Amino acid sequence: MTDPFDDLTKALKSATPAPDTAARDAHLRAADAAFEKNLAPHQEPAPQARPISDRAGWTARTRDGVRTMLTTLTSRGGLAASTALVAVGIVFLTPVGDRLPLPGRAPAPVEPMPIMAEPAVPPAPIMEEMDSEAGDRFRAAPTTLAEEAPLGRTAPVALGSAPQAGLQSADGAVQAIPLPAPIPEPVVRPEADTEAFANAEVNPVKVTAETPVSTFSVDVDTASYAVVRSSLIGGQLPPKDAVRVEEMINYFPYAYPAPDGDMPFTANVSVFETPWNADTRLMRVALQGELPAIADRPALNLVFLIDTSGSMQAPNKLELLKQSLRLMLPELRPDDQIAMVTYAGSAGVALEPTPASDRTAILGALDGLTAGGSTAGQAGLEAAYRLAEDMHDEGEVGRILLATDGDFNVGLSDVDALKDYIADKRDSGTYLSVLGFGRGNLDDATMQALAQNGNGQAAYIDSLSEARKALVDQLTGALFPIAEDVKIQVEFNPAAVAEYRLIGYETRALKREDFNNDRVDAGEIGAGHAVTALYEVTPVGSPAILNDPLRYAATNTDDVSDEEMALLRLRWKAPGADDSTLFEQPVANAVGTPDSEAQFAAAIAGFGQLLRGSDYLGDWGWGDAAALASAARGEDSFGYRAEAVTLIRLAESLAAQ
Repeated sequence: MTDPFDDLTKALKSATPAPDTAARDAHLRAADAAFEKNLAPHQEPAPQARPISDRAGWTARTRDGVRTMLTTLTSRGGLAASTALVAVGIVFLTPVGDRLPLPGRAPAPVEPMPIMAEPAVPPAPIMEEMDSEAGDRFRAAPTTLAEEAPLGRTAPVALGSAPQAGLQSADGAVQAIPLPAPIPEPVVRPEADTEAFANAEVNPVKVTAETPVSTFSVDVDTASYAVVRSSLIGGQLPPKDAVRVEEMINYFPYAYPAPDGDMPFTANVSVFETPWNADTRLMRVALQGELPAIADRPALNLVFLIDTSGSMQAPNKLELLKQSLRLMLPELRPDDQIAMVTYAGSAGVALEPTPASDRTAILGALDGLTAGGSTAGQAGLEAAYRLAEDMHDEGEVGRILLATDGDFNVGLSDVDALKDYIADKRDSGTYLSVLGFGRGNLDDATMQALAQNGNGQAAYIDSLSEARKALVDQLTGALFPIAEDVKIQVEFNPAAVAEYRLIGYETRALKREDFNNDRVDAGEIGAGHAVTALYEVTPVGSPAILNDPLRYAATNTDDVSDEEMALLRLRWKAPGADDSTLFEQPVANAVGTPDSEAQFAAAIAGFGQLLRGSDYLGDWGWGDAAALASAARGEDSFGYRAEAVTLIRLAESLAAQ
């Protein structure tokens, strides 16, 4: 009786075609090309990988091993062996209960498939050819397991080993055939964080006898608070440079008295005990702008300058931008005009000047926006200003509303060049405001430079709720100024105040002589806007004084009354005017009881200083800030103050990690 296995083996050998040398060489050349194209790019190691020289050697050995394997397996013996392996695999994969015994033989027992070992990186040579004539004999490097692998896991392999599989040849001997090393998964690196924030060193404590005058520009921007909120909700503390304390304080509406005289705003000063230091005082300067009747406002010519570059593809960028502008449209009057300019690889007009009543055309242009290309910021600005000038009529207000992630990488990418360009354009009567979107490449420094030099404001939109606050609830104040180039100057009395420091406004500092120079630009106050500034002052004789008196100081305050703490001076221009108006108000040296508005402003000032790591707060911490803010929430119609308490508590938890 003949053996069926012998018959099968003879049949397989007789069916094996003769080797085709030309085809084999073609396969080898194709394999080399495929290796260079597909395998090599994936060989980039993890950060702990071995030196470049080792990787290059391993790559060469891998290529040689693959070449050898292909050469052998395309030979007559190799084809026979591989065909036999498939046949044997079919037999062994048949379930035991379904396997039929061959005549004269008992069913063979089923052995479990061994766990294949995975090579360490970099692997040793995969295979070596022993007999170039026979082509079906191989020798592999010996395998040494470092430890026994548990069920379901691959066993680690010592350096110099290779994974192997068994192959039964025609004579029954089992040959060890090494397997090629697996191609490692490509390393996916996160997108680089290129965020840049505009800030400066924290204002230091100043000695009144040496530097009695403090001068700065008002600021009603709110971008910093929204960025801080975005970071905290995202599970991390914000970058310290992203925290501008004055913007955090001015994010909230305050119930300050409205103006009732000739001034476009009121000025109120109060003095109370500092929450974090009982031996110092906080002096709050509060300005409240008038809110004219909406029906009395002039017509608005609004140009949307929209960044459609590739960096705006994320849902929290261009898509959120579209939704935000949709919220804004119902707040415009029918006689307002809207135009739309986009910029990416180049700038173009997406919507010619259109009445706000034609919502179909406006929404159609808005919905058609897509992101792609680089960021031609300069070209976009030039196109927007040209369009705004064409739309302008006497008595109307022109405003460019730039919506971007701040990534200006084509054109005038230098911040100083952008500032000079915007400064040259602002005298035309067209204001520039900036809305920031997204994180990761948010160029806050550029946004601040554009808004401050464009006689506008900067806001950061991280949600539809924030879009409603900035573009619906505060739209009138954001688009219609009531006072330009508003400057604050405080002269402290050295007989009453030993030291002082301005909390925040580091990027808004002005020289003393800038106050009287009408050519020096400053911030604007919009309709209904409130501005809050806080000084921490140290009275004469207080144990909180940080600086020793100068030995050779020539100051003498014996004849100076200590009834006044300071003198407040304000300068501003009416919109479009060339000359400024001066206002002066003495500040009495008296400590009062703070109202809830003052307490809440102090709590947010403390919150901002904690985020920046201030050295002036002593043991006063997150819990103190949260308790003070919670107690001073007041009416809080929109829930902004309640949200701030939640953010303070969240920051406390993140800081404790």
